[in-house]
Amino acid sequence: MDNLLVLVRHGESEWNKLNVFTGWRDVDLSEKGVEEARRAGRLIKQAGIKFDIAFTSALIRAQRTLDLILEELGQTGLETLKDQALNERDYGDLAGLNKDDARKRWGEEQVHIWRRSYDVQPPGGESLKDTAARVLPYYEAKIWPELQAGKNVIVAAHGNSLRALVMKLDRLSREEVLQLNLATGLPLVYRLNDDGTVAEKRELTG
Repeated sequence: MDNLLVLVRHGESEWNKLNVFTGWRDVDLSEKGVEEARRAGRLIKQAGIKFDIAFTSALIRAQRTLDLILEELGQTGLETLKDQALNERDYGDLAGLNKDDARKRWGEEQVHIWRRSYDVQPPGGESLKDTAARVLPYYEAKIWPELQAGKNVIVAAHGNSLRALVMKLDRLSREEVLQLNLATGLPLVYRLNDDGTVAEKRELTG
């Protein structure tokens, strides 16, 4: 059971619920999001997984998700590294806007391009490519060495920062990663080989 990497997208946030672009805005979990995080913790516990170290972003919705998971596991106080390298993609001028309002302002097609292109930035924000450019070096420098040492690692982060990481682990093309949607509060469990390639991947769905 060594070398397990568990990725969890934070539970639903207050702005997810309102269909608002969030990005780097620091928004807390909704009631549903709290329950999603607790459920993720229970699923991980049922799978018999314990962690040696945790990583999360600088944003409260990911940190709170991690705290709730660790509470369910009886692992509060686990060594945790927080870094904005794992933050959600920065949506720039779109942050704080309702997605329907954004479509009215810029048009359905343009908003779709900003949301789903690999390397097109929204005004003042980051593309998925930009997000990957900070997530992947952080993974190589901080997270992978812990896995190499045989530790079990949990990363609680965001839809796009985790998409960038899954793109690397699953060796997805630019086109394939655009089809990838990570559900809130759904643990993805990877067992990695010594060279960092994926030996096994599974979703914990209960």
